[in-house]
Amino acid sequence: MVVFDFALRVAAALTLGAMIGAERQLRQRMAGLRTNALVSVGASLFVMVSVLEGDRAGHMRIAAQVVSGIGFLGAGVIMREGMTVRGLNTAATLWCSAAIGILCGLGFALEAAIGTGFVLIANLVLRHLAQRINAHGSEAGIETESIYRVTAVCEAEQEVQVRNLMLRMISGMPALMLQSLHSEDAAHAGRIEVRADLLTPLSSLGLLEQIVSQVSLEGSVSAVRWALVNNAEFVAERGV
Repeated sequence: MVVFDFALRVAAALTLGAMIGAERQLRQRMAGLRTNALVSVGASLFVMVSVLEGDRAGHMRIAAQVVSGIGFLGAGVIMREGMTVRGLNTAATLWCSAAIGILCGLGFALEAAIGTGFVLIANLVLRHLAQRINAHGSEAGIETESIYRVTAVCEAEQEVQVRNLMLRMISGMPALMLQSLHSEDAAHAGRIEVRADLLTPLSSLGLLEQIVSQVSLEGSVSAVRWALVNNAEFVAERGV
């Protein structure tokens, strides 16, 4: 392999990996432009080690090791919050970037470009298709689950008590699936805002009223409410 061919393959891996990463970067994902580009370049470099050595049998062995290594990297971007798992699409995209890099390293630039196109289609086109399917399900009268947020404002000293109360009530209501439980300083000094995001069908909204009614009885709670959370905003907040 001449130096020019080597550089061309690495450049192809960098370019195609960056194209995939650009879409992730636009969506503010943890693994964005640089990460996907580096994964693609690294995969191509590992494969080209066996190419430079003339070990054709080693191509697949090294490729298999790259896939295993990407598994650990992908696990690092997958996070769980309550019952929600986020980062799966990002991890899958990293896996695809590695495959693109392997193709470039083996000299299959055209095939790598085609693969890049399909990865972008999956991340861009199928995303909108999934949203349309969800919207159609709602219009057809199919009972779908939505995210609702229960918010309570309490004295800072009673934060733990209020959180525990909300957790106990939610755990006793199987129809409610806790997605996240978060506390932050409220607008007024000495006050804490406790937020619980819950996944539940429309038919179970009465349970939210029960939680609000019970939490409001706490003397330290000055305000409590529940509201529907826009699913797109919820996903954006957590980077799914």
